[in-house]
Amino acid sequence: MTLWDLQQGATATVDSFGAALQGDYRIRLSELGFHPGEQIACVLSPNLGAPKLYRVNNTVYSLDDSVATLINLA
Repeated sequence: MTLWDLQQGATATVDSFGAALQGDYRIRLSELGFHPGEQIACVLSPNLGAPKLYRVNNTVYSLDDSVATLINLA
């Protein structure tokens, strides 16, 4: 299951990053709190493929499917 699969109102723990995620993105996402072991909540999942909103450590971030599908959940 990936972060993009997480439904609105659900929470999950980050397991790993997909192999296709570039090093710069891995570093930046880790700095923002998207790192293995961290709990993530999907706050908003709009229709038509719009970016979803995720809560990490009381901060909300928007990620589109091209990045969120490369974050694996436990």
